[in-house]
Amino acid sequence: MPINIPKLLPAREVLDQENIFIMDDERATSQDIRPLKILILNLMPEKEKAETQLLRLLGNSPLQVNVKFLKTSSYESTHTSKQHLEMFYTTFSEVKNQKFDGMIITGAPVELLEFEQVKYWSELTEIMDWTKTNITSTLHICWGAQAALFHHYGIGKFELTRKCSGIYSHRIFEQNDILLRGFDDQFYAPHSRYTDVSIEAIKSNPQLKLLAASEDAGALLIASTDRKHVMITGHLEYESDTLAQEYDRDLSRGLEIHMPENYFPNNDPTQPPINRWRSHGHLFFSNWLNYYVYQETPYFWG
Repeated sequence: MPINIPKLLPAREVLDQENIFIMDDERATSQDIRPLKILILNLMPEKEKAETQLLRLLGNSPLQVNVKFLKTSSYESTHTSKQHLEMFYTTFSEVKNQKFDGMIITGAPVELLEFEQVKYWSELTEIMDWTKTNITSTLHICWGAQAALFHHYGIGKFELTRKCSGIYSHRIFEQNDILLRGFDDQFYAPHSRYTDVSIEAIKSNPQLKLLAASEDAGALLIASTDRKHVMITGHLEYESDTLAQEYDRDLSRGLEIHMPENYFPNNDPTQPPINRWRSHGHLFFSNWLNYYVYQETPYFWG
């Protein structure tokens, strides 16, 4: 089944070219089906890139998905046009009386700040508290995952000696968890962050399950035992060249940055990277939509 997005959203053209099944409101309302309502709080600076990455994976599902984008009102993005935000985004005050089947909270380039120093932290904590009653399951990505672990479970982050950037091998710790149904015993995922969380703190919390981790990159997938919260510290939504773009950006800024690990063939940045995580990215989002959202949500919901 398709993903329902606005006709004029720039991501639509890219998804059309990739044969992702999408539709608009006119066709969606003609179908005798209760679509899933997904809210995306997009905290990324380059919001249009994040939109395309997430919609590509949400669209690869047998379920009809209606997506609404959310922006912060306490902080105004400087990397995305005001016209784009006004046309395609809403604010929390406009949706807080509604219920959604699922929600995604993205990462943000603020991880070296203390959580309370982030300009929209107060607004974000209000939204995260609201998800407990108004969202069936919330997926938190990268810094969004660290924010959720800190706010909901009191697990802090710590700064790494060097940026964790590259493609890393992971193994599964909960073989029977349906979120990982169809996963290989060993799989790859991108990471891109300066901070990490304690695996021991996660394992010792009875409300959490460590689903997958890497010897080199630490915890990747964590879920609450009630399936209300899923935290992923990496980026299964990344495109093949996303880490390359980040690496070039950091070099141009004069940062002391290491080449992404296990990424460029022969560690040669002139060669195009080989995508080793695409299939698991699609599978992960499909499993989350099906088992943690669709199967847990009442038909009459908000």
